[in-house]
Amino acid sequence: MNIAVKNNNNIQIAELDRKVANADYHQTDAIFLPQVSVGYTALTTNNPLNAFGFLLQQESVAAADFDPSKLNNPGATQNYGASVDVKMPLVNLDLIYARKAAKKQDEVYKYKAAYMKDYISFEVQKAYTQLQFAYQAREILSRTLVDVKQIHQSVENFYNKGLVQKSDVLNAQVQVNTIESALAKAESNIANASDGLNLLMNGGDDSKSQLYITDSLEQKSNLEVSPEFSMNRSDVMAMQSALDASKAMVKSSAMNFLPKINAFGSYQLNDSKIFKFQNDSYLAGINLSWTIFSGNQNRSKVRSAIFQRDKMKREVDDYIDKSKLEVNKTARDIQDLNIEIRKQQSSVEHAYEALRITNNRYKEGLASTTDLLTSQAQLSQQQLGLAQAVMTYNITRYYQELLTTIK
Repeated sequence: MNIAVKNNNNIQIAELDRKVANADYHQTDAIFLPQVSVGYTALTTNNPLNAFGFLLQQESVAAADFDPSKLNNPGATQNYGASVDVKMPLVNLDLIYARKAAKKQDEVYKYKAAYMKDYISFEVQKAYTQLQFAYQAREILSRTLVDVKQIHQSVENFYNKGLVQKSDVLNAQVQVNTIESALAKAESNIANASDGLNLLMNGGDDSKSQLYITDSLEQKSNLEVSPEFSMNRSDVMAMQSALDASKAMVKSSAMNFLPKINAFGSYQLNDSKIFKFQNDSYLAGINLSWTIFSGNQNRSKVRSAIFQRDKMKREVDDYIDKSKLEVNKTARDIQDLNIEIRKQQSSVEHAYEALRITNNRYKEGLASTTDLLTSQAQLSQQQLGLAQAVMTYNITRYYQELLTTIK
């Protein structure tokens, strides 16, 4: 689980999503901080108005420049200017609420990243338990194969002595083939479960599959889990933060109807020669802008934001309702599995006893080969059923832990 939390690709993607959301949030720092830009411009013109403007910017106007013939035909005039421009936001209420929405969106991905770690941990526990079951199934089938082969050998000996029919030998061979096929599948399941576990841990793409060894499959009864739904669960908190973000966007859209106040300033250096900075000037001011009518754009934007908020509210309510149902269902599943495990344990004991009695009767010639093979198959089936019930119980307990985890 520690390796998966550190290396799993889905967790790393979730962390990158969180970083993207955090970077998007910090883009809104611009509503409080100034924007500063520098530029250098080289211009040439023979336009009378612009040419005289260049002279004014260069602070080089002389009496001779007012000669009408020169004013009307100034010839090519150059201006080389460097500038520093500053914009400073002052009052933009729509952007303030947009920043709050971005902050909530950042929280959404923070909670999603936390939930992804919990979910991948559950997936590791699930894959590990499935691998435990695969080993348990192999062990059961291996023991069964040994017993069935002994029965087959015994039947063959009886057949050679003329004590049983050929059909008894064939039935025993069919059972041997069936168990061998199931055992081969169990071996494949071990490899498949190991590959799945390796993928969760991002163990690489080596050409050779790595087989993992587990401890024995036992019923987990020591998990401390409170089977109650909590609003503080990471995935629920993510949904709540998304709803808060949509509410902030409604306020941001509404604030578009209010005026905006921003400051600006510019400092310029102009000269008739390139890379000369002799004559300076500045311009500073405050701008108040108020969009009285935007062609219904702002009004429609507010309505769209309200609909998005209402949609998100319904999605959150639906998600919470389904989560509560899932928590309750999982608690009932655990109770049912407890009963099933007890029944399976009893069935295994009965199957053992039935096999023992049938085996004794078979040795005395009171039971057929088919009866013995049926009893052996029944025991194997009940043992596999018990192992599967324990596996399902453990996975369900881990799932309950995921559903009730509070971060």
